[in-house]
Amino acid sequence: MSIKTAAFAAAVSVVAVTAAQADIKMAFIDPLSGPFGPSGEAAYTSFILEAEKINAAGGVNGEMIEVTGYDNKINPKESLVQFQKAIDDGARYIFQGNGSSVAAALIEAVNKHNKRNPGDEVVFFNYAAVTPAFTNEACSFYHFRFDAHVDMKMAAITDYIKGQEGIKKVYLIGQDYVFGQAVAAAAESMIKEKRPDIEIVGNELHPLGKVKDFTPYIQKIISSGADAVITGNWGADMQLLMKAAAESGSDIPYLTFYGGSKGAVAALADGAIDRLYQVTEAITNLETSDEQNALVEEYKERFPDYDYYYHRAFNAMRMFKAAAEKAGSVDPIPVAKALEGLTIDEAYGGQVTMRAEDHQAQQNLYISTVAKVGDGVTYGVDNVDYGWKLVEGGSIDAASAEQPTTCEMERPE
Repeated sequence: MSIKTAAFAAAVSVVAVTAAQADIKMAFIDPLSGPFGPSGEAAYTSFILEAEKINAAGGVNGEMIEVTGYDNKINPKESLVQFQKAIDDGARYIFQGNGSSVAAALIEAVNKHNKRNPGDEVVFFNYAAVTPAFTNEACSFYHFRFDAHVDMKMAAITDYIKGQEGIKKVYLIGQDYVFGQAVAAAAESMIKEKRPDIEIVGNELHPLGKVKDFTPYIQKIISSGADAVITGNWGADMQLLMKAAAESGSDIPYLTFYGGSKGAVAALADGAIDRLYQVTEAITNLETSDEQNALVEEYKERFPDYDYYYHRAFNAMRMFKAAAEKAGSVDPIPVAKALEGLTIDEAYGGQVTMRAEDHQAQQNLYISTVAKVGDGVTYGVDNVDYGWKLVEGGSIDAASAEQPTTCEMERPE
């Protein structure tokens, strides 16, 4: 595991302090090095902070949590190696999110492990891998997703586009793997349904984590005459895409899933205002409780290289605690059964419900754009004076965000 910052090293040391007394072992299997390392580290530190708070409050049914990081280098094969290490170390819960190709491999591995090892089951908490199949045709009793999936997010984006009469041409760009392909397919289908007058003037997929300079792609976008861009890019690919966009001088708006990836807002600076958009399950600048604001501030103080971005990581930990207490057990199968249909209050309004049919979290979604701190923005990002602000009409309640499922769940007796 690569530890690149003092803040990250401090987080790991906290885990080491609690490991000796931990009863509930959780494995975080995601990139902790390389170009996507910052995405993994931002999530890992979120799980660690919430685990600390749960432990400080007495744990879960009196038992303490340990979260251990395993660097998968965003590689499916390496993820399976790290999965086996985690199992050997006693992990019964797996967290992963960065990369649907990895998630697909882990879902299969978890299913096989559980079939071969009754009584020693493992549950997979997916906090960011959003290919719709995982809660549709590939659904599993042992898999729970805490992020909105591609179709849920694209429905929100295309509903927003529907009301933007100035958008006549759209360019699609994404990462060339199952997730990026799902984003492109959803965009094409939903735009055709909601705004058949819009012309899709480009549909480009690029290698995941391999492009160092997106200037040629930006030039294609400009040449296409696009009025807007839709992208599912995340991590380094999002930041580098925005860097090239800023350097081009173009002012085309970008409608994104992960515009909040580290460095993306800073790359655009003033150019991000009313130009960079994203759809998320939370915005730190929404009205909330003093307690939640204090958590945002504590996270930033503890981990200054990152922002409070993975709100769903905190929700996942809180839902685990609620399910374990409901079940009166921290064992995976009773917890999984208790998670089905479970609802908790949401810090930014509304509630989060784990839909029993497919294990897909149902929650409010929000479309936001970038504004200067002070202009309705309290918490900036990327250590610059710009942050995320809800757009007019950008609040989508859970019922409106919900999408149907084709899941036919097989459950243990």
